[in-house]
Amino acid sequence: MKSPVSVKSATSATAQPESSVLENRYGRTRATRTRDKRLLWGLGAVFAVVLAAWVAWTGLDGAAEKIEARDTRHTIIDDHSVSVTFEVSMPVNSPASCAVQALNESFTVVGWKVIDLAPSPLYTRSFTQVLRTTDLSNTGLIYKCWLT
Repeated sequence: MKSPVSVKSATSATAQPESSVLENRYGRTRATRTRDKRLLWGLGAVFAVVLAAWVAWTGLDGAAEKIEARDTRHTIIDDHSVSVTFEVSMPVNSPASCAVQALNESFTVVGWKVIDLAPSPLYTRSFTQVLRTTDLSNTGLIYKCWLT
């Protein structure tokens, strides 16, 4: 009687192991793992550089002296003038300038004036400014303040 030859043993001797075939088929080889690790490290390095640049940028921005202005009230005096009252908080003993404006119903600027604020030992001060207008104004407000 003939001895039976196993088909399985004949094919497995010449082929790669099954796990290696599956790894190659689905891209889980040693080269792809190395590439993935390098890619992740590179992305991590880019993230770290961006984070460090952001921290430096925001840290330097906070060092600047700041000035804040807030409208408190306005009074329409007549067709060609408005009174604007506002508060300014700024570093002590620093001069500043503020632009005050008057707007009509269609939000067109009908009055504008830049005023200079003298240095003071007070952090917050209140000011009232009368603006001459070209038309009847609907409101008066502070546009912007800056340190000079």
